[in-house]
Amino acid sequence: MSHVPDPWNSLRAHTMARIALGRAGASLPTTEWLRFAEAHALARDAVHTALDVLALCAGLQQHGFEPGVVASAAADRATYLRRPDLGRRLAPASAAQLRPQPPGLVVVLADGLSARATQVHALPLLLALRSQLEALGTGEAIAAVVVATQARVALGDEVGERLGARAVLVLIGERPGLSSPDSLGAYLTWAPRSGRSDAERNCVSNIRPEGQPPAQAAARLAWLLGAARRLGGTGVALKDESDAGGALAGIVATAAMAGPDNGADGLAGQSGP
Repeated sequence: MSHVPDPWNSLRAHTMARIALGRAGASLPTTEWLRFAEAHALARDAVHTALDVLALCAGLQQHGFEPGVVASAAADRATYLRRPDLGRRLAPASAAQLRPQPPGLVVVLADGLSARATQVHALPLLLALRSQLEALGTGEAIAAVVVATQARVALGDEVGERLGARAVLVLIGERPGLSSPDSLGAYLTWAPRSGRSDAERNCVSNIRPEGQPPAQAAARLAWLLGAARRLGGTGVALKDESDAGGALAGIVATAAMAGPDNGADGLAGQSGP
């Protein structure tokens, strides 16, 4: 049966969404069905692939970070997927190793539902954020970096609380979509403590080259961190107005003048550890 092209085919150049697929009779063309099957396989792989902790830590150390490593109470991937509550709590051994440090920003790099996203995009985002915080000169600094496995977003609350953090930023692999198996999310919580709700954090999502580039996401996070410090809170009380009056562009430009270890140009060639 002949393939009938979709008249909207030209729009496919502007989006990764599954549009203008055409048809073969009443069905999808074979090519599009195979593309769908491939995308579904990539999404499944993203969920089940383990984070390469050693490689990620090596990349962090190359840039001056000394990461700690913790695990959630979910003993393995199958338990993690069945029991989200265990992914929100530290394993007892991990909890025991965390001691209070001077207050500051704690960044947790978590595998979440796409270890691939964390493996590839977390380090470029972290480097861009560090550069932008230094360029802004607000006094905010990254006090500690922690790599977490079998982790949900709320695990950062307990990590931040035990480390005495002023704020915690969780960089975590988001649930894969059929066009985005490597999307990274960033969740910022002021004054973290166990029991915080999702309404008490701000989220910057779809961080990847095809979505929100790391430099732009880092600029948004730097703005949110400064606003959270002034407000004394995050979540529904903190509206993201980083785009107002060109503030976001100003932050990116300020960081770009600070040195080579920032921004889109400074991160060229960075593909994670």
